[in-house]
Amino acid sequence: MSWVLGVDSGGSGVRFALGAVEPDGSVTAVSSAHSAEPVRTGAAGIDPEQFLARLLPAARTLLAEAGTRARHEGLSAVAIGAAGMATLGDGLRAELPASLERSLGVRRLALAADAVTAYAGALGQRPGAVVAAGTGLIALGTAPEGWRRADGWGHLLGDCGSGAWIGRAGLEAALRAHDGRRGGSAALLSGMETFFGPASGLPGLLYPRSDRPAVLASFAPEVARVASGDPVARSILAQAAEHIADAATAVCPPSGECEVALTGGLFKIGEPLLAPVRAELSARLPHAAVVTAATDPLGGALFIAAALATGSLRLPTEPRLLNVSTEQYR
Repeated sequence: MSWVLGVDSGGSGVRFALGAVEPDGSVTAVSSAHSAEPVRTGAAGIDPEQFLARLLPAARTLLAEAGTRARHEGLSAVAIGAAGMATLGDGLRAELPASLERSLGVRRLALAADAVTAYAGALGQRPGAVVAAGTGLIALGTAPEGWRRADGWGHLLGDCGSGAWIGRAGLEAALRAHDGRRGGSAALLSGMETFFGPASGLPGLLYPRSDRPAVLASFAPEVARVASGDPVARSILAQAAEHIADAATAVCPPSGECEVALTGGLFKIGEPLLAPVRAELSARLPHAAVVTAATDPLGGALFIAAALATGSLRLPTEPRLLNVSTEQYR
């Protein structure tokens, strides 16, 4: 048995899981920890010093809790999945390999975009595509030449079909009803006023917020709630399903058997969204099977760490999406 650490860093904080790897390569989470404050991100990207300040104490605590053997043997591998790793992870890629080798003796390290750990958690190393949707949305698939990515461009330029996209469309329909314009929804106007107060106050409430995408996404469940009796809300979810299928189609292997997994908090709003998504995927990707994600991105990070520890990692490596270090840095 060997020990590995999986890390999932995002807008809701940082999660850690210690896993025990069996000789057959399977991994079981034995303990976990959570830091509720997100790691600071500035002009230079994700702050490596603050990241290490969270990671090192958590790793030592989890090893100590696992017992004498784990504490003595240490970590065979670490895999870190982080939101923004692809575009904001230069500091982590530059500093973490040597720092983790010095502090924890770790010589096998994977630094991954959170979409990659979502993929690994959903499908392992099988060919296919994963749509990860919450406040934002990104799709990732495998191809002979490496990863294929679609969307994930943020709420101003993309994330089409995401929670923020659905929430914004629902609020627009509410304001159309308030104004008496075509395309409005009285049901969504009522929901908006319950959630946010009078329509006249919404711009002042929304525009100054730094977490504007999350505020928009908070209205998506209300769009799903009224969809059965409201054609405007139902149309918004149908359009979201088309966008989700667009992203999946762009990254799914074009031939051969493959799987498409849907993962992320958005899909918890249930059948009002899932039914049209399944219909769109069936029409666009008849050769693909829609499957339930096996586990979440933290589980995916553990999976990657275990594969790295056992030399069985077959996922495509790419400097910004999945960066793997196996050298010694002393």
